[in-house]
Amino acid sequence: MATSSPPPTPPVPGPAVPPQGGRRSEPAGLAGHMVVCGDNSLSQRLVRELASVYGQKVTVVLPSLRGGDQGPQIAALVGDRCLDVRAVEAQAPDDEALREAGIEHAAALALTSGDDQLNIHTALRARRINPELRLVIRMFNRTLGSYLEDLLDRTIAARVPGLDQRAVDASTTVLSDADTAAPSMVAAAVVGTSKVIHAGGLLLRAKERTVGTADRRDPLCTLALLPDSPDSDEGDVYTDPEDHDGPVLLPDPRELEGLPDERGTVVLEAITRRPDRAGAPAPRVPRLPVGSFFSRKLRAALLGLTAVVVLLAAANWYVTRETPLHAAYVTLLNVMSINEPELEGSTGEQVLQLLGGLAGTALLPLMVAVVLESYGTFRRAATLPPPPHGIEKHVVLLGLGKVGTRVLDQLLELGIPVVCIERDDEARGIATARARRVPTLVADVTEGGVLEEAGIARSRALLALTSDSGTNLEATLYARQVNPGLRVVMRLFDDEFAATVYRTLRDTYPGAQTRSRSVSALAAPAFAGAMMGRQVLGAIPVGRRVLVFAAVSVTGNRLLEGRTVGEASRPGSWRILALDTAPPDRRRADLGSLTSGARTYTLTGDLAWRLHDGYLMTPGDRVVVAATREGLGVLLSGEDPRGADGAGADGVHGAGGAGAGSPAPAP
Repeated sequence: MATSSPPPTPPVPGPAVPPQGGRRSEPAGLAGHMVVCGDNSLSQRLVRELASVYGQKVTVVLPSLRGGDQGPQIAALVGDRCLDVRAVEAQAPDDEALREAGIEHAAALALTSGDDQLNIHTALRARRINPELRLVIRMFNRTLGSYLEDLLDRTIAARVPGLDQRAVDASTTVLSDADTAAPSMVAAAVVGTSKVIHAGGLLLRAKERTVGTADRRDPLCTLALLPDSPDSDEGDVYTDPEDHDGPVLLPDPRELEGLPDERGTVVLEAITRRPDRAGAPAPRVPRLPVGSFFSRKLRAALLGLTAVVVLLAAANWYVTRETPLHAAYVTLLNVMSINEPELEGSTGEQVLQLLGGLAGTALLPLMVAVVLESYGTFRRAATLPPPPHGIEKHVVLLGLGKVGTRVLDQLLELGIPVVCIERDDEARGIATARARRVPTLVADVTEGGVLEEAGIARSRALLALTSDSGTNLEATLYARQVNPGLRVVMRLFDDEFAATVYRTLRDTYPGAQTRSRSVSALAAPAFAGAMMGRQVLGAIPVGRRVLVFAAVSVTGNRLLEGRTVGEASRPGSWRILALDTAPPDRRRADLGSLTSGARTYTLTGDLAWRLHDGYLMTPGDRVVVAATREGLGVLLSGEDPRGADGAGADGVHGAGGAGAGSPAPAP
C-alpha cells in the first residue's frame, strides 16, 4: 500500500515522518517534477543532486523512510526545508505507488534499483501511464538495455506522432553506474591522477600538471587549479563551492597568470597517437596451437618416435631396393605389428621388422599420453588459471561484482596484466575472467597469504572494489604494509569515512598514492543530467568533487544563443569546449559512445575543439561543455539566477569579437 509522507501540520501522533516545509502532497501540484524510485546510495545522491543542484521538485518512491539501505538519509532530505523533496512509501513501485507519486504529470522518472527485471517492469508501467515521460533506467546488462531503450522509444513515437526525433532519442536513457564509474577508477589505478571520458570518438583525460608544465601536451583547457596544501580535497563531494580550501574549478585563464610554476593544475588533454605503422604480414599458413594441447616432453617424445620410423623406412628402402612408398608402407605395418613375419626374408629384413615392432611398443603409451594431456587441457580451460610465478607490474583487482567486471573489461582492453581476487565463485565477473583466461584466486582476501599469492609486493596498483568498505580498507592497509609505495584505489561509500581514511594514509605513506572513490558519487551527475534531458558524456573527479561534461543544445538557451563563446563561458561554473559541426540530421545520437571503430586518437571529426572566443553561437548549434554541478544546473535551466541577460554580464568577454560567426576552431 503506497503512503505519501505527511505534511508537517497538523502534527501526527506517534513516530512521524520528517516535515516537508508545508509543501503540497497532491500530485496536481507537482506538474513537471522528478520521480526517483529506490532507496540505495545512488537514489539518495540523485535526489540530493536534483533538489540541491538543479532546484527541482523531487518525489522519492521507497519501501520505508525509517529503514532500508538509505531510508534515514533520504528522510533527512525530505525534512530539509531548503529542499523540495517528498516521499511515497511503498513496498514495490506498482501502479498505485507511481500514481501517488504523480507520475501522470512528472517530467522524468529515474529507476535506480540494482534489479534489472524490476526496473524494466517499472519502466513499462510508467510509460503506459505517461507516454511522454522521460525515463532514466539503471541497468547492468548493456545488450538488454539497448533493446529496452529502442522498445520504449518506439512506444513514445507511436503514442505521440510527429514528435521531434531528438525528443524521442532523449525520452529513454539506459545508464549503468558501473560503466560511468569504471573509467575513473581504471585511470586512477593505472596512471594515478588521470581521469578519462569519451567524446565524439575521442579519448580525453584530465591530467595533473604544474603551471610550468601544463603546456607540455598542448591541453584543450585548464579544468582546475589545485590548492597550495598537499590535501587533494578528498572530502565530501557536496563541499560548498565557495570553500576556497579546495581546488578552483574551471578558473579564468587570467587567474593563471603570475602563478608560480610549481602550482598544481588539472588540464584536459586528448589522448592522441601517431598512425599505426604497417605491421608484419600475416602468416600465409595458419599455425596450429599444438603447444596448448601437448607438453614439451610429449612433443619431444612424439618427434623422436617419428624420427625412428623415418630411419627404419629409409633402412628398409636400402635393404629391399623397393620404392620409397613401399618401404614406408611396410615399415608402418611393422611398427603397428600387423605385418606377417619375414620367415623367408633376408636377415636385414628380419632385423628391421624386429626393430619396427620394438618401436611400436612405445607408440601405445604415447597415444594414451596424448589423450590424457588433451583431456587435461580442456579441463584447465574450464577452470581459472592461478597467478603465474614471478608476475610483476600488474594490477590486483579485488572484487568481481558489477563494478569490478566493468573495470576488468577496461583493464584488459588497455592490455594491462591483471590478477583478480573474488570470494564468490558465482560472481558476475568470474565468467569473464574464465573466458579471458585472467589469473584469478577464488579466496577471501582477509585470509593470510592471499594477497601474497596474487603478487601484491610486485604489483603496480591495487583496486579494492568489493561492496564491503571494511574489506576494502583491510586489504588496503595490509597491502600498504607489504608494499608501501603501492598505488591504491578504494571503493568507499561514506564520504566522511573516505576523507578520514585518505588523510590518514596520506600522512602515514606520503610517497604513495591513495584514491577513494564512490560509484554512486561518480554516477549521480550522469543520471541527473539525463533526467534533465541533456546528454551527459561523463564525469571527472577532482579530489572528491566532480566536473560534468555534457552536450547542450544552443537553441532556446538564453545563456548560449546569440552569445560568443567568450561571453557565454563562466569561470567557476562552466566552460564551452567544443562545437558539433555535423549537420543536425546527421549528428550522432550519443557522443559518449566509444565503439571499436569509432576511436579516432586524433582531433579530427565532427567535434571542433579549441573554439575561438569570438565564435557566435546560433540556433541549431550543439556544444560540449565542462561544468560544475551547480553550473550545469543553471546552464540547463537557460536562465541566469543573477538576472544577467546582456552579453558579458558574467564578466567574461570574447577576444575582441574577432572571428565572430567564423568557423569554430581557432588557428
